[in-house]
Amino acid sequence: MGKTALIVIDMINTYDHADAELLIPSVESVVPVLTDLLDRARRSGITVIYVNDNFGEWRSHHGELLEEALSGPHAGLVRPLRPDDSSLFVVKARHSAFFETPLDYLLRVQGFEQLVLCGQVTEQCVLYSALDAHIRGFQVVVPRDAVAHIHADLANAALRMMERNMSAQVCDSNELWA
Repeated sequence: MGKTALIVIDMINTYDHADAELLIPSVESVVPVLTDLLDRARRSGITVIYVNDNFGEWRSHHGELLEEALSGPHAGLVRPLRPDDSSLFVVKARHSAFFETPLDYLLRVQGFEQLVLCGQVTEQCVLYSALDAHIRGFQVVVPRDAVAHIHADLANAALRMMERNMSAQVCDSNELWA
């Protein structure tokens, strides 16, 4: 196992989209787990990289995305997960954290070999990011209790696909940096 990064996918969110009503209950259960995972990662010296949708705001940067999410009605889901001063941030426009972003370059320059993927949505952005990480030769870890879903059945299938088809280690978050 080589150098590890914790990738936090799409957790800086206003929850102003079509599937938000279905997603929010899962996010509510994941936020405390992610908060603990982030704390343990930071105490262990693990680099934390937020990769977040830009919500079609092409002039935005991470500070503006965070500010907008914190000023919205679901700020309580975002506040505990805020990036700290040591966190890195990559803005994305599509489902995969890698699609036309500098993430692959950043990871290679920094010497990362293993990626722990957490965040939302298990059956969408997490799944596609896991596939793109796998085909780029990264070791993928997905803590099942640190990913939020819209549809539980699809999330379970996505986790099985990541484990079986991408050799991802699917585990509980408490197995990491204990």
